[in-house]
Amino acid sequence: MREILHLQVGQCGNQIGNAFWANVSGEHVIDGDGKFTGDKSNPEHQLRLDKVNVYFKEAGANRYVPRATLVDLEPGTLDVIKASPVGNLFRPDNFLFGASGAGNNWAK
Repeated sequence: MREILHLQVGQCGNQIGNAFWANVSGEHVIDGDGKFTGDKSNPEHQLRLDKVNVYFKEAGANRYVPRATLVDLEPGTLDVIKASPVGNLFRPDNFLFGASGAGNNWAK
């Protein structure tokens, strides 16, 4: 089986990654809380569930968490992702951020 680890870095990477996870979770019939919402008796939904382990890890009974690490120097961008429709997909330890931003680093 193939497994992919997704790494999102910086504001742009995290914004693109947010759209990516919204798309991938929709394709695999996974809602914003990580629950599979498809009909397991539907062959198309069962096929998607069989391949969900490429991007997601099963974290409990019928709950899936993205294999992703989100990195930024300031928490603002990651707070926006946490508040988005796919924000509950991620575990809190998937987010890595600094205490201060990257603005004016050249002057420090």
